Amino acid sequence: MIWIYLLVIFALGAAAYLGGRELARRRAVGARPHSRPGQHGAYALIWVAVPALVVVILSGVFSAPLERQLIAVDTPDSVTALEPFRRQAFFADAQRVGRGQPSLQIWERPLAEQLPIEARRMVSIERTLQWGSGLAALLAAILGGLFVSTQIRPKTRARNRVEGWIWGALFVCSVVAILTTVGIIASLAFDSFRFFEKVPVFDFLFGTKWSPQIAIRADQVGSSGAFGAVPLFAGTFLIMIIAMCVAAPIGLMSAIYLSEYAGRNTRSIIKPVLEILAGVPTVVYGFFAALTVGPALRVFFNEIGLFLIGGPLDGMGQYLALVQNQMALTAGAVMGIMLIPFVSSLSDDILNAVPQSLRDGSFAMGATKSETVKRVLLPAALPGIAGALLLAVSRAIGETMIVTMAAGLAANLTLNPLDTVTTVTVQIVTLLTGDQEFNSAKTLSAFGLGLTLFLVTLLLNIIAQRIVQTYREQYD
Repeated sequence: MIWIYLLVIFALGAAAYLGGRELARRRAVGARPHSRPGQHGAYALIWVAVPALVVVILSGVFSAPLERQLIAVDTPDSVTALEPFRRQAFFADAQRVGRGQPSLQIWERPLAEQLPIEARRMVSIERTLQWGSGLAALLAAILGGLFVSTQIRPKTRARNRVEGWIWGALFVCSVVAILTTVGIIASLAFDSFRFFEKVPVFDFLFGTKWSPQIAIRADQVGSSGAFGAVPLFAGTFLIMIIAMCVAAPIGLMSAIYLSEYAGRNTRSIIKPVLEILAGVPTVVYGFFAALTVGPALRVFFNEIGLFLIGGPLDGMGQYLALVQNQMALTAGAVMGIMLIPFVSSLSDDILNAVPQSLRDGSFAMGATKSETVKRVLLPAALPGIAGALLLAVSRAIGETMIVTMAAGLAANLTLNPLDTVTTVTVQIVTLLTGDQEFNSAKTLSAFGLGLTLFLVTLLLNIIAQRIVQTYREQYD
């Protein structure tokens, strides 16, 4: 039904625009109007469409609670006597019957007799509210059209008023974005404080064992969990370092080639191909890591281990022969491949922003292109490149899918890239998957991890923006 309302509002707005424009042309005969007819048409469109949209939005927000209140007014005593869960199931079945669908449950008398009656009543209430919302929106559009028809005159500053409406809409969007961010932070902080009431902050930040298993009964095994997040921080740091070791040199070198060495035709081919990687979903990278990179690395290290077994490095050979597909090296390497276009694109833009006069001066002094890149361009672009790398680090810290599929779920405190590890984001997803009880420390620990991750990425983004801002101020 909402789509029908929107189509009608769209048609009314188009008619208001055409009518307002034509009315402005007629009334401007023999006079010098302040605004163009199209601006008067836009002003009429706003006054017709906006009130109708407001009514539709308000009806969408309040129609469901109002419908529940109206249904509860004349509810039979036999239905009112039911438990809340059974009463909701009865109303759900009545709604299904009213829509021509079969009931999901078998109800005994007198509920079976009341079911079709309540179904017809609910359908009647729903249709009444829908038609009432539509008529209210239509009435609002008509009143808006009548008002704006009296405002369309040659001296009306329609252009300024339309600009005022646009400014107001942009301001509302900005406020909504800010309030959404504030709401997310407030929700995260509230549940994090609830978690820290159950688990001390020191134990969470500096504990070395992560096992968030809280039993339902006190006599069960694992009735007290361990919430030391150091293994998660170590796994996140390890995978991030591996990813940056792959993405930073390859991305930076490709940016230097595209900026300084590649011709126009070569750049027009290589740059789009390189940036295709940025559009690949992370789940595809996860499949690539789990099905291709992981087995290839396992076979490689197993072969080395078999070669070393029986020699002076027999212990290392025994370990390498048992290496599995899931390891930090697999996740980090594939994540680094994912970050290559991110680093390359930012670094390329930063290198192109370096003034041409610096290159010309270097060439005038007899420097070669490689010497210019090494001694002029890179030092000049270093702050911007550092900011780009920090943004890539933030992206690597927040990645989930690749780590889940390629690094495993074991919270091991290790810096060995051949071991299975897990990260903060993977544990957040694991803790919040399925039906959870949001009063237990196990579930609330996800919010503690989320708050920590938020603060770390926020700090990295602030540092990166400061560095980039300093760079831009220097060379703009």
